[in-house]
Amino acid sequence: MPGLIRGVARTAVVAGTATAVSGRVQRRQAEKYAERDAQIYADREAAYQQQAAPPPQAYAEPAPAPAAAAPEVDVVAQLKGLAELKEQGILTEEEFAAQKAKILGS
Repeated sequence: MPGLIRGVARTAVVAGTATAVSGRVQRRQAEKYAERDAQIYADREAAYQQQAAPPPQAYAEPAPAPAAAAPEVDVVAQLKGLAELKEQGILTEEEFAAQKAKILGS
């Protein structure tokens, strides 16, 4: 009977020690990850605040007035540019014709 009690007592001590060590490891890891999670949360919050904040003087400046008239487009220069692109093989005949129609139609 004394051997049985000694075995049970030894098992209880080993189990208690293992539980204590396991609990300590869990607490340390929880503290470590809590600090990391808090840093991640702070970084995300700062990024959100930076995105949500309007840029400085975004509403202070009035919108620029629209231009009085569009500048005159040099149709001849545009057609020469298209012709050069066609000669270099960059534009196909169909693409050239479509762009030419756009320029002349406007």
